[in-house]
Amino acid sequence: MKKRGLAVALAIGFTFTSAVPALAATTDSPLHVQAQNEWIAKFDATKVELNKKPGQSVPSFIKGEMEKQKIKSDQDSKSFLNQHQDTFKLDANTDLQLVEETKDDLGHTLYEYQQVVKDVPIDGAILKVHTNENDEVVAINGDVFPEATTKVTTTKAKVSAKKAIKMAYKHAKVAPNEAFNTPTTTAPFEESASGAAEKTELVVYKNGDQYELTYLVQLQFIEPYPANWQIYINAKDGSVVDAYNAATDAATTGYGYGTKGDYKSLNTYAYNGTYYLYDTTKNMSGYIGTYTANYGNSLPGSWSVDSNNAFTSSSQGADVDAHAHAGIVYDYFLNTHNRNSYNGNGASIISTVHYGSNYNNAFWNGSQMVYGDGDGSLFSPLSGSLDVVAHELAHAVTEYTANLEYRNQSGALNESFSDVFGYFVEPNDWDLGEDVYTPGKAGDALRSLSNPERYGQPAHMDDFYYTSSDNGGVHTNSGIPNKAAYLTIQSIGKTKAEKIYYRALNTYLSKRSDFSDARAALLQSTADLYGTGSDYNAVKNAWDSVGVY
Repeated sequence: MKKRGLAVALAIGFTFTSAVPALAATTDSPLHVQAQNEWIAKFDATKVELNKKPGQSVPSFIKGEMEKQKIKSDQDSKSFLNQHQDTFKLDANTDLQLVEETKDDLGHTLYEYQQVVKDVPIDGAILKVHTNENDEVVAINGDVFPEATTKVTTTKAKVSAKKAIKMAYKHAKVAPNEAFNTPTTTAPFEESASGAAEKTELVVYKNGDQYELTYLVQLQFIEPYPANWQIYINAKDGSVVDAYNAATDAATTGYGYGTKGDYKSLNTYAYNGTYYLYDTTKNMSGYIGTYTANYGNSLPGSWSVDSNNAFTSSSQGADVDAHAHAGIVYDYFLNTHNRNSYNGNGASIISTVHYGSNYNNAFWNGSQMVYGDGDGSLFSPLSGSLDVVAHELAHAVTEYTANLEYRNQSGALNESFSDVFGYFVEPNDWDLGEDVYTPGKAGDALRSLSNPERYGQPAHMDDFYYTSSDNGGVHTNSGIPNKAAYLTIQSIGKTKAEKIYYRALNTYLSKRSDFSDARAALLQSTADLYGTGSDYNAVKNAWDSVGVY
């Protein structure tokens, strides 16, 4: 499984104003109809649907009954694509590199390709070919840019990777010796001498209509502020082409009491007369471990321990909640989706509580979970909310699957999928964070799937909020796909919906997917799992109802 470099979060506030109506692409636009008719005519198919984004020369999602060819290998898949170069405008043998070939429990096979120019990857350019149990192509989706093959004239960098890292730190306004990161970071990130985690990759970056050779420099650190920077440095002159911080705010057998005084059984570990919140009973290669920052900023901090295996002190409540809730989220993904931890390979799940002083947030930093205790007014200890814990760990799952870019519509989808999985893990109500938000005020929450407007979010594309803040309004515009999820779940039920949403995230969505792509991915996932009958129409109607066509 591939390591994905992204960290995301829980927002504690919103600003919302009347928005300019969104320009939603429709399935009956002249461009769409022309492209779809060309495709149908070429393949002599009766049921083919096509999405084509404005400004892109090739479709972003094709699904339906295509020609009956047997695709049994990467070579067959590339041959299929090359038969239709007039549609994809790529030479699959030279322009596409196989990232992975996987077969799921439905017997469907996914061939995932990275578009390259002279073996240098184009950032975010992924093409996925999906075959059914009969080895027939049922869908092709992703974002590729054929024009890059002629617009990129050289892939030789004039700036060194070392200088690119230096320029990235400068943009982040932190000196390398000031940056400190948790020691739990794993490959492909490397620890710098300062303790921050760094990764550098030469990529072609699509900058408007231009394609620039850049270094994608990723920096992860906790001090002097939480960061998971994604910084594109021009490989010719060292300038910053683009950048954003994807680390954002968010949350033997013993027993203990959580922050609400509720009893919880705990999997612990005994060593030399001391009991640790260290769970090795799960079917994973790693472990679930809980630390305390001791009201400081060092990570992961020291182990949460007890002398008699009874974590009953009031100061241990946040520790108890973090440990128990992490285990519940792990069990959910394993038992419901057969996913072994957030990376699919049994990675350790690390939590740190008592972070900072009156810290009103929780976040996933790309390596572990971190929880503040709140100030008692805006928040109580954030590990006390199961759906907050599920929301944050779902961001980690997204990092290792679709890797949805944390800005604009892709970022709003990233937030929405975390909210939706927060509901799937704790389906008691449609609200998020109600257990820890404003403890002195009853009946409120951070967000709502059923009523996004109550918390300043749009629930329809007519009210899409255009802004340059919050990475393009990721915590605001997530209300639109959240409402679609609510309508879906209400119509077909949680059991089917959670399977559909996981399959879309794990199989069809990719880094630059937008709302229209999410709609197509969820519809295709529904067709894969339950056919094209009433469930399919329910998902379609849900997205139609929020103005995404």
